[in-house]
Amino acid sequence: MTTDNIVEIKDLRFAYGSNKIFKNVSLTIPRGKVVGIMGASGSGKTTLMRLIGGQLRPSHGHVKAMGQVVHQLNRQDLYQLRRKMGMQFQQGGLFTDLSVFENIAFQMREKTNLPEDMINDLVLMKLNAVGLRGAASLMPSELSGGMTRRVGLARAIALDPTLIMYDEPFAGLDPISCNVIGNLIRSLNDALGVTSIVVSYDAAEALRVVDYVYFLADGEVAAEGATEDVKSSKDPFVDQFIGGKPDGPVPFHYPSEPYEADLDMLDSPR
Repeated sequence: MTTDNIVEIKDLRFAYGSNKIFKNVSLTIPRGKVVGIMGASGSGKTTLMRLIGGQLRPSHGHVKAMGQVVHQLNRQDLYQLRRKMGMQFQQGGLFTDLSVFENIAFQMREKTNLPEDMINDLVLMKLNAVGLRGAASLMPSELSGGMTRRVGLARAIALDPTLIMYDEPFAGLDPISCNVIGNLIRSLNDALGVTSIVVSYDAAEALRVVDYVYFLADGEVAAEGATEDVKSSKDPFVDQFIGGKPDGPVPFHYPSEPYEADLDMLDSPR
């Protein structure tokens, strides 16, 4: 079944125990677009991806991926859906005892019946797409941070997924590596005709890549818009987040009693 939206999230609520992560979130990820999910640390960005991938179940509302309600699928159907998804993990997530080549080939051998000569060609093709065909024999410990992310990207596209999710793809990278990864996300999305979700707190890099962006805060979508509109937005939350300002709708201090009250408690006799 073909739909205009690869992902549709409606009235989503989710909590870890008493900690409410999502109070009421609704958003859509259109086919063929690169969509950013942005927010401060702890706003639920990675949790949202886990809900899309079926690792977590919402307490209310629904998460649909490729026309299917994810949390209603049985195990077999969920695994079939996941085969249409690619994931680039924040820390690379590579098998440390396998070479770059073997890391990419692993899921091809596990999930397909392709002959070895075809797997060889496909692995080299994916590595060539991220500029690392010459690094096929290297071990993960021999890779730089930027190279590790690129291998992770090659693995994410190994089985030609419909949806690719990127978890903080720019975190901890130098400006050159950030630029390389950003260009790869954009070019691969357009060349392969896939849909991409970029989860990030790096506004400068993410806004250079995405077509549309959602900002998460306090369990809800605080703001959203096309990239160019967001860059010129006067919305207080957007202005604070993009400008990296300490004062604004997102408080610097975690909720607590007045500072003076804590000091009085320490000064009081025991």
